[in-house]
Amino acid sequence: MAALDLRTAARRPRRGRTMSHWRRRITAIALLSSAVTALLAFTMPYPLALGLIFPLGSLSSAGTSFDEYEPLPPSPSLVRLKPNGPAVSTSNSVSSSSVFVPPPVLRNRSEPPPVVRKRSKRRRSKRREPPPVVRNLDLPARKSNPSDVKVPSLRREPAYWRMAPEEALRLAKTEIQNPPVVLDDPDLYAPLFKNVSIFKRSYELMERILKVYIYQDGPTPIFHTPELRGIYASEGWFMKLMEENKQYTTRDPSKAHLFYLPYSARQLELALYVPNSHNLRPLSLFLRDYVNGIAAKFPFWNKTRGADHFLVACHDWGPYTTTRHEELCKNTIKALCNSDASEGIFIRGRDVSLPETTIRNPKKPLRYVGGNRVSQRSILAFFAGNMHGRVRPILLKYWGDKDEDMRIYGPLPNRVSRQMSYVQHMKASKFCICPMGYEVNSPRIVESIYYECVPVIIADNFVLPFEELLDWSAFSVVVAEKDIPNLKNILLGISLRRYIRMHTCVQKLQKHFLWHAKPLKYDIFHMILHSIWFNRLNQIQLQQE
Repeated sequence: MAALDLRTAARRPRRGRTMSHWRRRITAIALLSSAVTALLAFTMPYPLALGLIFPLGSLSSAGTSFDEYEPLPPSPSLVRLKPNGPAVSTSNSVSSSSVFVPPPVLRNRSEPPPVVRKRSKRRRSKRREPPPVVRNLDLPARKSNPSDVKVPSLRREPAYWRMAPEEALRLAKTEIQNPPVVLDDPDLYAPLFKNVSIFKRSYELMERILKVYIYQDGPTPIFHTPELRGIYASEGWFMKLMEENKQYTTRDPSKAHLFYLPYSARQLELALYVPNSHNLRPLSLFLRDYVNGIAAKFPFWNKTRGADHFLVACHDWGPYTTTRHEELCKNTIKALCNSDASEGIFIRGRDVSLPETTIRNPKKPLRYVGGNRVSQRSILAFFAGNMHGRVRPILLKYWGDKDEDMRIYGPLPNRVSRQMSYVQHMKASKFCICPMGYEVNSPRIVESIYYECVPVIIADNFVLPFEELLDWSAFSVVVAEKDIPNLKNILLGISLRRYIRMHTCVQKLQKHFLWHAKPLKYDIFHMILHSIWFNRLNQIQLQQE
């Protein structure tokens, strides 16, 4: 019996040991549930996590509904939420890229809201932009004392378009007399100009102010019919581009600063001159009657006696066709290729020396432009042309076929042209001789510039093109007619260093003598127009004096 009791007792589990086993299970389950709940609370969205931690029943059982609670807004100093992006802390103490956003604290609506102190937002001062850089300051090249440097005031441009034409011209003259100094301009090569600052300021004012009225009167082909081919093409190209221009022309003569007489001296010769008559009287009488007609029809000529009118004529007879009308000859601005200062018709400071350009193909006016390097110019001097005028026979007498370095010819011989053409000679020569013909002007000056050959000008009393602005000593050699026998020694006296500088200037000068179907800034069309504008301002200064 005792043995049976022992076996029965061994089969019965101990009560204390069983209770401890269940406690451990319950504890483990509770801890696991807490961990799962906490994990869900941290990973689930805010409303679901709140419902998991605080069931609606528990809130209702406490006598308060969930709707009576509203969240407190998070402090702006702790958290800033970006739309469609992670939460980013604005506090300097938090450096982690991922910041936990705690749920908002619930408060009862019946309770008074807490006092939230709003931080005073300091107005951020706007970043000030640096002042504009003014390159063309009227500053000396070097000054040690900063107090001596005068900085020009940045002021607004006057409203020139509101002014009367005479008033605008006077103000422009004042502006040009004190121009800002040009320190560096990629479009202008300073050694070419007598004063590049004056030229640039004058050109800028011309672009802003100048308006030209073109008379529509006059029969064709003498008027409004440009000749675009040959050695007199300059007057035709200017007429064509001027009448096509919209920037500088106006249809309201009351707003005009200049008035253009659009006639062609070449067409005047073809229409009225009797061949071999040597009589220019019909040409000058026709032009006199034309000017009298516009003076009677319009009030503009009589207002200034023709001082604000201009004409452009490249024919050798251009100056002589103006002699029958006194005001036309003495007052009008004449842009002439035949700019001989000794005859009393062309007047320096008022009239303009017009470059004589030879255009062989109007569709390709820039054909053959360009030249060889200095090292590829083996000929010292070159000239070929007809023997007319007083200078060319003397040149041929002293240097024609007498020196291998001096290639001086009459018309270029066939034996020479078969080996090297006229253009190739100019491109292979250091100096190109440009003697006068019947008149002082010569198309070889512009040809030399086109082919980058330093021009040697032999024509006494010749007013060089754009002489009021360009420094011709920088890129040309002017030889007096009496010095023709000593021509070679004069050219050999120019050092290689000086010649390289002159050749560089010719290359830079080329852009100012090129015709374009659509004019470009600083090209020959604008240079001619600017010289007319500039000399008109000179007239105003003379009238005031």
